[in-house]
Amino acid sequence: MPRAPIALIILGALTFNFMTGFHDAANAIATSVLTRALAIPTAVVLAAVLNLAGAMVNESVATTIGKGMVASSFVTEQIVLAALVGTVIWLFITWRLGLPTSCSHTIIGAIIGAASAASVQVTVSGGILGWSYNYGIFNFAGLKKIFLALLLSPIFGLVIGFVVMILLLHIFAHSAPSILNRYFRRLQVISASLMAFSHGSNDAQNAMGIITMALVAGGYLGTFVIPIWVKIVCALALALGTGAGGWRIIKTLGRKVMTLKPIHGFAAETCAAGVIQVCTHIGAPISTTHVISSAIMGVGISRRLTGVRWKVAGQIIMAWVLTLPITAVLAAFSYWLLSFFF
Repeated sequence: MPRAPIALIILGALTFNFMTGFHDAANAIATSVLTRALAIPTAVVLAAVLNLAGAMVNESVATTIGKGMVASSFVTEQIVLAALVGTVIWLFITWRLGLPTSCSHTIIGAIIGAASAASVQVTVSGGILGWSYNYGIFNFAGLKKIFLALLLSPIFGLVIGFVVMILLLHIFAHSAPSILNRYFRRLQVISASLMAFSHGSNDAQNAMGIITMALVAGGYLGTFVIPIWVKIVCALALALGTGAGGWRIIKTLGRKVMTLKPIHGFAAETCAAGVIQVCTHIGAPISTTHVISSAIMGVGISRRLTGVRWKVAGQIIMAWVLTLPITAVLAAFSYWLLSFFF
């Protein structure tokens, strides 16, 4: 079977990272924009610069994506390309719908789907059609770590957001709202910066892991070591995507989920950034979208259960639930289609 061109894979990975920045711009700047702590142009530039900085400081998540899911000996360039095709299709669909979908969930589901399609062996014996599946392709210890992080991180975001907001409300219970808004608008510049840096340090590494995985599979690298040029181009693609913005998702994430004031935005961003940094430190690829969304919900619950618009929250959760299986199916079909060409 001819090999998929490595240049096409790199282009696909950079497109994915651009869409991650475009799609996930809301993660870092939605709350700051909607509380008017930052103007949209300022927020976008700030997020782009700090996404770029965050992407350059760590590679543990990229290693988990590139080595921790599928056995290196089994990975082919066709698997990587099919995963990227499935990923880009789903991100485009959810962006058009304005749904804040996890880019990490998307690429993880796509890798699983593409690798699964490649591992299926169809046989015909005596006119009888049969098939077999190679379960040994997956690194189940790595997948367990990934799925635990994906499951627990939004729960921590929700709980910590709730607790921190309760504490802030008690501490500033006797402060005038006008004074609180003025001070917390200033503090939100710091919390938004932390969120943007944290987003870059985790999400940018997905494409780094994908490109390095393809370079190893194609024999361009002997071992899984992320080249500096891969870090740079992935970080730039993420920053450019963030600079392009994503107003559709910003409106869903902030304005439609709950009415935000500066103190709420500060609490949600700070809690989400803390959770993301811990997960990045242990090399766990998580959904920054899930974490900031759940932190916003936790902050809203601290006021009252009706503080969150649950219909919109339910639509977001449904998009989360559907992402893994849908991207797995899209990537599997992409692999079978690409097998006619490569």
